[in-house]
Amino acid sequence: MRQSQIKRITKETSIEMSLCLEGTGQAQVDTGIGFMDHMFELLAFHSGIDCIVKCQGDLKVDSHHTVEDLGIVFGECLKEALGDKKGIYRYGQMAIPMDEALVTTTLDLSGRPYLVYQAQLPCQHLGNYETEMTKEFFKAVSDHALMTLHIVENYGENTHHIIEAMFKSFARALKQAICIDEKNREQIVSSKGVL
Repeated sequence: MRQSQIKRITKETSIEMSLCLEGTGQAQVDTGIGFMDHMFELLAFHSGIDCIVKCQGDLKVDSHHTVEDLGIVFGECLKEALGDKKGIYRYGQMAIPMDEALVTTTLDLSGRPYLVYQAQLPCQHLGNYETEMTKEFFKAVSDHALMTLHIVENYGENTHHIIEAMFKSFARALKQAICIDEKNREQIVSSKGVL
């Protein structure tokens, strides 16, 4: 069973997170940011990963530290749960429409962190969530999961729809990449022999 549990405490946030890659998409999430709770629930459902997230952050300042640190811990949990990455498909890609918005995510569990993020978000706040933090979340995930991650908003008008399409397309691409190829369960998908 590929799973992980991480606790990270700083002067700005206290986060406990657990992931189970062989899950059923169940989520128990309390981040203090309603929109972020919603995004984690979508991420779990569409990736098939079970997750428990408990977070207390300095929301009296803003959502920056909380959202970025959630990305750090999610990335670390994902990296730990993947272990040596034997048997995984490694790559994933998905385009998701959300009403007028269309977002494509392409990722590679390469061991090399890199983020390409192309999006225009018309609205600055969704509740107590600052929408510019979406890029910071995915940058933290990419850096700490050691993932090459490309997120491209093809078009869109409604900020909620655009960000929701990002999380859904990311989750569906991740589901493909972490899936075990039963024919090559002991193989690492790299000509170098290591990811």
